[in-house]
Amino acid sequence: MMSARDGKVVVITGASSGIGEATARLLASQGAHIVIGARRLERLEALASDIRAEGGSVAYQQLDVTDLDQMKAIVLMAQKRFGRLDVVVNNAGVMPLSPLEALKIDEWNRMIDVNIRGVLHGIAAGLPIMREQGFGQFVNVASIGAYEVSPTAAVYCATKYAVRAITEGLRQEAGSNIRATLVSPGVTESELADSITDEGARQLMKDYRRIALPASAIARSIAYAIEQPEGVDVNELIIRPASQLT
Repeated sequence: MMSARDGKVVVITGASSGIGEATARLLASQGAHIVIGARRLERLEALASDIRAEGGSVAYQQLDVTDLDQMKAIVLMAQKRFGRLDVVVNNAGVMPLSPLEALKIDEWNRMIDVNIRGVLHGIAAGLPIMREQGFGQFVNVASIGAYEVSPTAAVYCATKYAVRAITEGLRQEAGSNIRATLVSPGVTESELADSITDEGARQLMKDYRRIALPASAIARSIAYAIEQPEGVDVNELIIRPASQLT
């Protein structure tokens, strides 16, 4: 049976692990042409090898989403290689949590650069192409932190609130031919917590993440949004473990 993802060209940022990797594997298995980007080139190479071994179509390019030129380059590569650009999944993100009083300003700036500027760069790279071809979709990965704030997560949540606002603004401005979807995962298995340097925040997150969804659960939600027929725009999805109350 043909999937609605068959033949679609999908660029995925932050694809070297977690949600990005799971999404790449799933969509490739469903017949999409996948273009993956991340900073860790060796991880991309291994993932691409796996996808090809399973019969999938994939290309990859090293990518730092904070660099607009690199973001434009991977999107252009996707268009030139596959002839179109259907979806940009702005998934790259970092989460070095800490109390505000710890004044980890470099970490604040890193979150702003990756989580907000990276999404804007994805939009800036993809939107002109989608405008010209007359169709396309952005899937921006936020967090339940886009809806509520918790201790140690003020700056992280602020970046995700920003992604939510940007996605809604894009939806209103882009018109009916370009879709905008916000995907907000609850506790999900990933490497995000590995970047936490504050010991107190690290322990809180360890306790918080005792019950976590597999990254494949979020990948399926992204696939769901992408497979909708023309004229149907899934705007927001929140995916939590059934036992997660907040």
